[in-house]
Amino acid sequence: MKMQLHVSLRTRFMIYVVILLVMLVGSIIFVIEKREVKAIFEEQENRGILTAKNIAQLNLDPFLFWDNEGVKESIEKQIDEKLIYVIFYDRNNRPFTSNDFIMDYEEIYNHSNLPEGVEGNTYFSEKKMLKNRESGQVLRILEIETPIFAGDSDKRWGSIKIGLSLQEMLAEMHKTRLMLILIGCAGVLLGIVGAALLARRIIFPLKELVDGTVKISKGDFSQEIDINSKDEIGDLAQSFNKMSNQLLLARKRMQEANRKLVQAEKLASIGRISAGIAHEIRNPLTPVKLNIQKLFGSEHLDKIEKDYLTISQEGIKQIENFIKEMLNFTRVSKLNINRFSMEQIINESVKMMVDSLELKKVLLEKDFQKGVPQVDVDGDKLRQVILNILHNACEAVDEGGRIRISLSYLKAESGGKVRIKISDDGIGILDKDFENIFEPFYTTKASGIGLGLANARKIIEQHNGSLRTVKKEGRGSSFEILIPCEGEI
Repeated sequence: MKMQLHVSLRTRFMIYVVILLVMLVGSIIFVIEKREVKAIFEEQENRGILTAKNIAQLNLDPFLFWDNEGVKESIEKQIDEKLIYVIFYDRNNRPFTSNDFIMDYEEIYNHSNLPEGVEGNTYFSEKKMLKNRESGQVLRILEIETPIFAGDSDKRWGSIKIGLSLQEMLAEMHKTRLMLILIGCAGVLLGIVGAALLARRIIFPLKELVDGTVKISKGDFSQEIDINSKDEIGDLAQSFNKMSNQLLLARKRMQEANRKLVQAEKLASIGRISAGIAHEIRNPLTPVKLNIQKLFGSEHLDKIEKDYLTISQEGIKQIENFIKEMLNFTRVSKLNINRFSMEQIINESVKMMVDSLELKKVLLEKDFQKGVPQVDVDGDKLRQVILNILHNACEAVDEGGRIRISLSYLKAESGGKVRIKISDDGIGILDKDFENIFEPFYTTKASGIGLGLANARKIIEQHNGSLRTVKKEGRGSSFEILIPCEGEI
């Protein structure tokens, strides 16, 4: 099986951009280089034509009077590193005179490139390579030949041929090419930097999207992509966040449905077991209770024996309460719905706890939002829930502790809700107990049976509400009740 090389999108993007930049910049430099070289050559050619005409003009009189030595002397004075040779031809294209250097190169010296009948603006130019026979150096030369006319005469008197060194022109071309290469490299480098920034701008959000999809595939639907760009990537990120939120909401709904299903199965099982337990316990417990009552009325018992009978009666009472709570929890009771003020229900519940609160010197704080609308609830059932939570809070706080009850209205798209929050500064709930306190028969109390909060949640869910614990800073615990409400503030 062949191994496939994994190339990231960013790497491929950079490779494509670099190739495109090199091709584009190379093409531009190639065109500019050709134009610059052509311009330099034309400038050198024009300079050579002017040089040839100036030399011809300076030596026109000696040339017309066949002063060979005068022309030759003038030529030798003008020869330098740039001007390699000068040759005068007569009207028959025969050599008239020249500098000494070129006379040894017969293929150049004896050959004129101009025909006999030419106009004044006619010229001939050609690049040549000439080897210096003394030094062995190869000379690159631009050879230019122009006709010589005297005054306004149309008759050609001869021609002048000069050889200009191309060394300076080649150095200028080399300098121009080097400058263009440096500019091209700088352009490519800037293009690469820009491409890297653009790739980061494009690829980094896509990488975040890929990482988000990987996390979602692993079940982490809380993943959100923080991209606020106003383009297609930003739209994609918003769609991704919307999708993850919908998946998270769907999973929460599914988990809640599963929890309720498991809870219903538990209640059904507990109901069957409870009915059997209640039947098996009540049958023998009733005669035991009656016999203890008869013995308690006997005049032959002393005080110690009556104390033992009292303890037995209290034990039987606890058993009966346990059976009653268990049956009430498993029984689906019908709600007696009426419109109530939540503030009134809370105050009535607090009144029933006054003695317990005063006994432990607990400070009760109330924070009620004004204008909270009334709700359709079973007042007795809701008081039972609030009393249960207040009773637990009173047991959890130390002497002189604090309990806070807040009432507020929450407005949402799906409808308003009334929120009741009961907090205390007691011992709090351990992390290991946080998710289990609403489970039936789960308790952290030595004398509890673990049905109070489970029954409270069942009542709230019958009202299509929710009861949950809220983590708070510092000591204590906090419970939040949410009940749907049709009214508005």
